[in-house]
Amino acid sequence: MSVRLGTNPIAWSNDDLRELGGDTPLETCLREAAEAGYAGIELGHKFPRDAASLGPILEQHGLALISGWWSSGLLAHSAAEEMARMKPHLDLLRAMDCPVLILAETTGAVHGSQATPLSARPRLTEDQWPEFAARLSELAARVADEGLQLAYHHHMGTVVESAAEIDRFMDLTGDPVGLLLDTGHAAFAGADPAAVARQHAGRIVHVHCKDLRAPVFAAVRERDSSFLDAVIEGVFTVPGDGAVDFPGVLGVLGRSGYDGWLVVEAEQDPDKAEPRAYAELGYDNLHRFAAGAGLL
Repeated sequence: MSVRLGTNPIAWSNDDLRELGGDTPLETCLREAAEAGYAGIELGHKFPRDAASLGPILEQHGLALISGWWSSGLLAHSAAEEMARMKPHLDLLRAMDCPVLILAETTGAVHGSQATPLSARPRLTEDQWPEFAARLSELAARVADEGLQLAYHHHMGTVVESAAEIDRFMDLTGDPVGLLLDTGHAAFAGADPAAVARQHAGRIVHVHCKDLRAPVFAAVRERDSSFLDAVIEGVFTVPGDGAVDFPGVLGVLGRSGYDGWLVVEAEQDPDKAEPRAYAELGYDNLHRFAAGAGLL
């Protein structure tokens, strides 16, 4: 059994607050990611969106394309409508041999608004849960027909954030819906990432590895900060630099036979957290934790 270690360009150039790392060239991100040891990288807003252009760029750095985020609007669209919207994105991932398509429901989401506190996030009503789950299950089946696995990303500021919401979402959706376990978002939402991993180990198809700085977390939760302000203040960091029990999380994954990507996705202000240094620290720590869990 062996997993691969990857990263996300958000440490170099933030997708939700683009002034963070806005001047950093894509070339710098790819070169430093490869030099840190990563085998692959996820999409960011500076990447070309056609395989003919993107493939040679990544090949030059010895990097695979792992996947890319899709902001879903299934609370407003049918599965067929969402599939039509998503098709160019899906086609790119398929052309680049990506195993999963990362998706989060973002209708009414507040994670991209620096002026909106996290307490103002949307929540599903009792009537909305079954319909949302049915649409997501249908969409996941359509994605599977195209050769990819849908990986649902629970995320701060969205309708699936807490441990209880993750559990309910997984209970209501079908097997084609895989779970993206994000250790940092789980911890920020008050969940134990290792417990989430144990509960849903059989359906975890992708993992975002970020750590949580406990003192910053306590401060931003006390102030009911926006998600982006929390990021700027440094609530997230790379594995091994915060309070998340990575040996515990990865131990669960090792015992369950997980064989997907482990992706360092720790958004920080690059002016405060030098991307190359943190990329190297994240790789070294994650490699050590993964090896200890028998994943490498």
